Amino acid sequence: MLTTETRIGFIGTGVMGKSMAKNLMDAGYPLSIYTRTKAKADELIQQGATWYDTVAEIAVHTDVIITIVGYPKDVEEVYFGADGIIENANPGTYIIDMTTSKPSLAKEIYQRAKENNIHALDAPVSGGDIGAKSGTLAIMVGGEKKAFDAVLPILDIMGTNIILQGPAGAGQHTKISNQIAIASNMIGVCEAIVYAKKAGLDPARVLDSITTGAAGSFSLSKLAPRMISGDFAPGFYVKHFIKDMTLAIESAEEMGLSTPGLSLSLKLYQELAEKGEADSGTQALIKLFSSSF
Repeated sequence: MLTTETRIGFIGTGVMGKSMAKNLMDAGYPLSIYTRTKAKADELIQQGATWYDTVAEIAVHTDVIITIVGYPKDVEEVYFGADGIIENANPGTYIIDMTTSKPSLAKEIYQRAKENNIHALDAPVSGGDIGAKSGTLAIMVGGEKKAFDAVLPILDIMGTNIILQGPAGAGQHTKISNQIAIASNMIGVCEAIVYAKKAGLDPARVLDSITTGAAGSFSLSKLAPRMISGDFAPGFYVKHFIKDMTLAIESAEEMGLSTPGLSLSLKLYQELAEKGEADSGTQALIKLFSSSF
């Protein structure tokens, strides 16, 4: 049974991971961390987190391991091989990958973990930097119910909408559905703001009217104000959204699905990245519509 004495290992302290890890520390859990760039973990170390120099050391010294890294190749590097989590974690360890990644990779991690008596869950998140800081992320989980129930108290610290969607890979499929919904919505949000400006309206005042109606969405209420104020700092990177949409298109094609809205959004974000905005927040898409280049 997991308690507040449970040792948690956290791998990946980027824009979202850093806040998620801090919430776990604030809740009283002993936290060990590793990230490729140690400087990104300095604040957490100063607050009491234990630093380990390798993934293998994290795996040996913890009971629950949470990962949130960049790309599927990073997930593979962290989990597989002689120095990876699966080869070094103790039997009975719970491993939770919160990276948005391939459903097929989530299934592979689950199967290989099971062979080593390790409990694996895929649990990607949505809510951006705001949700990570406030502990209100949506967490979409794939895996066995027994493992889900065991780690739910830990997930509860990072999110408020936590649902077991099905077996291994189901969490990743759900996150892909989430990203497909966001992709076309972001185009609509940008067009709405530009239209309001062109019509001579105050776009911030327009938002006051439309965010609570049928047009309401996270993108409209949280990201549109950043667009209007010219704040393009990343709550979620353009380059990572491109990765997610690419995964979504690949998965859709495998199932024989056509996703024209998603394809258009990916094309626009790729153009945005080519113009030097890969490390900006996804709200920077407005620049393509407002002739900011």
